[in-house]
Amino acid sequence: MAAPLGDSARPSNALRVGLWVVQALLGVLFAGTGLWKLMTPVAQLAAMIPWAGQVPAAFLYATAVVDLCGGIGVVLPALTRIKPGLTVLAALGCAALQISAIVFHVSRGEAANTPFNFLLVGLSLFVFWGRRYRAPIQPRS
Repeated sequence: MAAPLGDSARPSNALRVGLWVVQALLGVLFAGTGLWKLMTPVAQLAAMIPWAGQVPAAFLYATAVVDLCGGIGVVLPALTRIKPGLTVLAALGCAALQISAIVFHVSRGEAANTPFNFLLVGLSLFVFWGRRYRAPIQPRS
């Protein structure tokens, strides 16, 4: 049985590497999605994802900005070690965004479109848990 992780215990290398890999994947995915939504004309987006043409443009662009901020926030503060606690909050925000997306799609009868959102909730909560409780990044001194 493993000993509980105390303040002086170090997290395993596998956990630290796993967190960085997941953070990088989430960063690329969320930032990429945000940029894609911001740079692609609404009509073209609507042809690929129908809901984009059925909501106000402001809603679409708001989700794009939140995606972009989440993608940057889940990586950059930890990477630079400047305010790394923001990574924890960004991961929690990414999970909240995906829960909102699940509710949105289910309310529209699009539950079949939600499995990837559930995966992103899990990965975001993994980063939240890991960076908050098990392998926090220390700020620059």
